[in-house]
Amino acid sequence: MSFIEEIARRRTFGIISHPDAGKTTLTEKLLLFGGAIQEAGAVKSNKIKKGATSDFMEIERQRGISVATSVLAFNYKDKKINILDTPGHKDFAEDTFRTLTAVDSVIVVIDVAKGVEEQTEKLVEVCRMRNIPMIVFINKLDREGKDAFDLMDEVEQKLKLRVTPLSFPIGMGYDFKGIYNIWEKNINLFEGDSRKNIEETIAFSDIESKELEGIIGEKPANRLREELELIGEVYPAFSTEEYLSGDLQPVFFGSALNNFGVRELLDCFVEIAPTPRAKESDTRLVRPEEEKLSGFVFKIHANMDPKHRDRLAFVKIVSGTFEKNKPYLHVRQGKNLKFSSPNAFFAEKKEIVDISYPGDIVGLHDTGNFKIGDTLTEGEKMNFKGIPSFSPEHFRYINNADPLKSKQLEKGIDQLMDEGVAQLFTLEMNGRKVIGTVGALQYEVIQYRLEHEYSAKCTYENFPAFKACWVKPQDPKNEEFAEFKRVKQKFMGTDKYGQLVFLADSEFSIQMTQQKYPSVELFFTSDFQKR
Repeated sequence: MSFIEEIARRRTFGIISHPDAGKTTLTEKLLLFGGAIQEAGAVKSNKIKKGATSDFMEIERQRGISVATSVLAFNYKDKKINILDTPGHKDFAEDTFRTLTAVDSVIVVIDVAKGVEEQTEKLVEVCRMRNIPMIVFINKLDREGKDAFDLMDEVEQKLKLRVTPLSFPIGMGYDFKGIYNIWEKNINLFEGDSRKNIEETIAFSDIESKELEGIIGEKPANRLREELELIGEVYPAFSTEEYLSGDLQPVFFGSALNNFGVRELLDCFVEIAPTPRAKESDTRLVRPEEEKLSGFVFKIHANMDPKHRDRLAFVKIVSGTFEKNKPYLHVRQGKNLKFSSPNAFFAEKKEIVDISYPGDIVGLHDTGNFKIGDTLTEGEKMNFKGIPSFSPEHFRYINNADPLKSKQLEKGIDQLMDEGVAQLFTLEMNGRKVIGTVGALQYEVIQYRLEHEYSAKCTYENFPAFKACWVKPQDPKNEEFAEFKRVKQKFMGTDKYGQLVFLADSEFSIQMTQQKYPSVELFFTSDFQKR
């Protein structure tokens, strides 16, 4: 198969939603249809089990939520599908925001009973700003929920989307009979007994036919005809061009748990979803068809396999092909690196691949070379734009609870901070370590992982900071800067890379500092140096 044909086969997308809307269940069922797993449920039990059991999994199992993005790939109808299943919980949102830089399209999952929730609104806003094509999947139809039209109104108003349904429910909750697939013109009947089986569909192009009553009953048949007529009048006709430009969002209904409406979603997705898209760098627009490789790191995961203490950097390939044992330029460090065992992810397994194409996600074994946002090329000096970094909002001292394991604790903290989920600050006054995170739940995850992956124990104490401000003086030698450091010495520290940070204790303190010391610039993210 030619290079261009390989690109055309790729579909790389993320699944986003509020916690508990059914993201991971939908992922699991998509894998089931793709033949990547033999029985539903396998994703739940193998979430981060790419080749070996990771203890980190336990905290996901105990809480029933995803705390890290997982990458899964499978083939379906001669298309190579790459799914990035993201955490829904707001305390892990920065992982999700970064992941959205690596996808070409998105499926938004909405709970039929709860409708549009807060976290969904934030994530969809990011997708809208980047014109990422979105498909909406309204889930849990076998439960009592809101009316289908009310839900679509809510999606339009709260998420500011322009929607058009491509499938529509026949009844809901206890009266749920099935789904009429507007896209393929067929009916998919829901049979309560065989909920776990993949349902059969009945081709049905003429909705006015009397046969409809025989299949779903007179009342539901009349109601369906009225609703489809209303859809034709109220919603715009589906246009692939408008969907791809982010101006129109198709809506599907179903129940991921019961395997219902998922095939319709997947069949339409592989047909209409975008192939790998071009990406903007700081020097130019990079197109996937270009022969030379370029790609960027959007995620780092320590301890994918605790037996080997390995770190994987996840790289999204933007252009060209990635080949093993070929040298590539690490732009930030300015040095060439070779990779003898690049990994691709097939469902729950890791496999070493010889060649990967635009749209693919490659896992590279990392000994500490990579930071999130790093670019790999075949020599061109450029950096991809739009990979966000966040200012922490929660701060705590970290203390060693087992003095005999101080080396393990140091190593564990060092590696976990590289994942970008938290940041480490060392206070200049007393050398104490402070961890800053975006969400409070991160502390629990860090504590759990330090103990189970590094055999190190830690405790926390509150540190009274409001925001981390990276400091850049106009002149490091002037008196104003020296006075600023002296007055604020209690709140001064350095980050992992030695950059000076002011851990302000309030919004007022930030404003007063900016007024009193105008020559000292404050930045709220650590990547200001790159600008």
